[in-house]
Amino acid sequence: MSTQTLDTPAAATRARPVSGSALLALITRLHFYIGLFVGPFILVAAVTGTLFVLTPQIENLLYADQLRTASTGPFQPLASQVEAAQARIGPGPRLFAVRPAPAPGDTTRVMFSQPGLGDSESRALFVDPVTLEIKGDMIVYGTSGTLPFRTTLDYLHRNLMLGELGRNYSELAASWLWLAAVGGLVLWFARRGRNPADAARSPRLRARRWHGLLGLWVGIGLLFLSATGLTWSNWAGARVDQLRAQLGWITPSVSTKLPGAAGAGMAAAGEHAHHHGAMHDPAAMAPAPASVAPGFDRVLEAARLGGIDSTQLEIRPPRAAGQAWLVREVDRSWPTQVDTIAVDPATFAITSRADFDTFPLIAKLIRWGVDMHMGILFGWPNQLLMAAIGIALSAMIVLGYRMWWLRRPGPGTGPRTLTHAWRDLSWPARILALGAAVALGWCLPVMGASLLAFVAVDVLRWRLARPAGSRR
Repeated sequence: MSTQTLDTPAAATRARPVSGSALLALITRLHFYIGLFVGPFILVAAVTGTLFVLTPQIENLLYADQLRTASTGPFQPLASQVEAAQARIGPGPRLFAVRPAPAPGDTTRVMFSQPGLGDSESRALFVDPVTLEIKGDMIVYGTSGTLPFRTTLDYLHRNLMLGELGRNYSELAASWLWLAAVGGLVLWFARRGRNPADAARSPRLRARRWHGLLGLWVGIGLLFLSATGLTWSNWAGARVDQLRAQLGWITPSVSTKLPGAAGAGMAAAGEHAHHHGAMHDPAAMAPAPASVAPGFDRVLEAARLGGIDSTQLEIRPPRAAGQAWLVREVDRSWPTQVDTIAVDPATFAITSRADFDTFPLIAKLIRWGVDMHMGILFGWPNQLLMAAIGIALSAMIVLGYRMWWLRRPGPGTGPRTLTHAWRDLSWPARILALGAAVALGWCLPVMGASLLAFVAVDVLRWRLARPAGSRR
């Protein structure tokens, strides 16, 4: 059917598809546009994310000299370990936090804030808890404490190492991934069983068959990655935070403000501290108070008596007068240990606490979802699962481009546009489609902006494909 034929009102009435096929055509064109224009961004996110979840063991090998020690014997007091790190680093950087050695053979991380570090970054000195030898000096990143190798992969996955501007790339990928997955599943069910014999002979149909099967197998995983990725994003993440606040889904936190003290205290970092720069605030760069090193052992003892039993924990000294110490568990594997307490520096009594067991179900699900996205929750099985989804997604995108290349329009072929598909809908369906687009554009601003770009390109192609007389 030619474009010229569809441009006459009578012919358009006769040729209009039934509503089901018109909607399927619209989904097909939108799925194609997502793959063509957003596919490269999704591919980069899939590849870098897969590399990130597969490399904790590699990082442990690369930095074994800093993370491990062969020294045996009783541990020195935590205060002595902190003082050894402070003596090495000098008076400039400010003591930020300490992560005691989890077990014999591990080193203690003494972390400092200093100008020039990025969001969620700190400078860590790795101290032998037995001999007080400084084993390493590196920049670490986020609550998970990733080291330089995986930090680079994390930045690539998050923002292509382009800073805040680059975060739009990952938000673009996450915004469209769920819709691409849902649209692909609809198309697979609508087309299943068609010409199985032809698929064996046609390279394009073989590619489409594998593209569809991979999408069917990992569809739920793609929806999960999209949803959890959006909670980290800049624009859509703000919408998610607003919704959670209105519905009361806020993750409980502790306050470091001491009773009777003026000013607000620091709340414990939330589940997205790894990506939201929770490491740094104005107080973190303020002049350091009098030496707090002697207090670390007393605070650790108070935390143990208060039920903080994880081997992986972080102790933060007060950042200003009138504030408490903060002790939090950082073990995000299963079972999750992320309890947090605040400790009075004078009496060493617990002044505030947030225990994971008391979190609302939604807060727990968000915590588990974030950790599963990062490949942390269930250890190596979680890593393999996330890697399998990432590899399958990458293969789907490559197959999608192969399908497009094998079926690309030839010379003189009229374009198949989104505008054509939308005009074939009934008026109620058109209004519904526009309403859905506006709602999604408000909830997911990067999706809305990119959809406007899709539509602008599509309308231009549609108008150029029409006969000269009908363009007016």
